[in-house]
Amino acid sequence: MNSANRHLPAHDIINARGLRRTYGHGKTAFEAVKGVDLQVDEGEVFALLGTNGAGKTSTLDMLEGLVTPSSGVVEVFGLDPLQNRDQVRAQVGIMLQSGGLPAELTVRETLEMWRGTCTNPTTVDTVLAQVDLADRADVRVGALSGGEQRRVDMACALLGQPRLLFLDEPTTGLDPESRRATWQLLADLKSSGVTMVLTTHYLDEAEALADRIAIMHKGEVARAGTLREIVDGHPARISFDHPGLPLPRLGSARIDAQARVTVSTFDLQGHLFELLGWAREHGLRLGGLEARAASLEAVFLDIANAPVDAPATTPELIGAAR
Repeated sequence: MNSANRHLPAHDIINARGLRRTYGHGKTAFEAVKGVDLQVDEGEVFALLGTNGAGKTSTLDMLEGLVTPSSGVVEVFGLDPLQNRDQVRAQVGIMLQSGGLPAELTVRETLEMWRGTCTNPTTVDTVLAQVDLADRADVRVGALSGGEQRRVDMACALLGQPRLLFLDEPTTGLDPESRRATWQLLADLKSSGVTMVLTTHYLDEAEALADRIAIMHKGEVARAGTLREIVDGHPARISFDHPGLPLPRLGSARIDAQARVTVSTFDLQGHLFELLGWAREHGLRLGGLEARAASLEAVFLDIANAPVDAPATTPELIGAAR
C-alpha cells in the first residue's frame, strides 16, 4: 500500500445511505435506484450483483463519484467523492466494463500514458508482471485478444496503487486459466489491504472472492450479507417427474406444465429420505430426480423470477402422506 494512504482514516471505506437516482422529469421520470444503503468495510471484497435493469450501474456511478445522487449520501473514505474528488480519486482504481483504450498504442505506451495521470504510481513493469502481460508490452492494444485487453484495463486500474478498487466485470472475455489467475491476483491484492467492489455475471466468481454480497433487483437491495447468510435463508430444491400418484407432504411443492415437481425445503436430507422411502413403498422410480442444496445461483434466480417462480403449496398436487 502506498505511503499516501497513511493520512486517510481507517473506517468504513464506503458508506451509502438512502441513495436514489432518477432519470428524466415529470411523467417520464424513471427511478433507477430506490433508497439503497450500502457499507463496504476496509480490506473486504464486496460483490454488487444485479438482475437485468436492477440499477447496479447507476449505483456504481454514484459510489465512484461519477454522478450526483438524486438524494441520499455517499461517503468514500469519509469524504464526498464529488466535492473531494481529487483526494478520493488519488486512492481509487477503476476497471470499467469497457476500457476504450487507444488501439494504436502499444501496451507499454498505454500504461505510461495512464501512469502520468496517477498521484503516486507504481512502475509499468510492476503492473505488467501482475497481470501477466510482460511479454506483450510492445504489442499494440488493438492487436490483443479481448481477454488480453481486459488485463490491460486491470493494469491501468492498478497503476495508482489504489486503496479502493472498483472492478466492473473483471474477467469477461478471459479463458479459464486467465480467469483463475485474475482471481489469485485479486486475492493477493486483498491480502495487501486493498478494498474491492466487484460486479460480475459469474456467480461462482462472487462465491469465490466476496466477503459480502448484495443482490439488487428493481432499484433496491433484495438480499445482502455473507454467502452463508444469503444461502442459509433460502430453501434447497428436490425435483422429479410427477409419478401420477398423490405425493407425501414435503414442504412446499409446485408442478410445471411438463409435469415436473419441484419441492422447496429447509430439510433437504430429511425430506429426500422421506421421498425415497415413499417411492420404495409404492414401487416407483422417480424419473429425473435431482436434489440441490441452496446456492447463490438459486437465490439470484429466485429474486430475478420472483413473480413467476415464487414457491407455493398446491393442494391438488400434494396428497396426505400414506
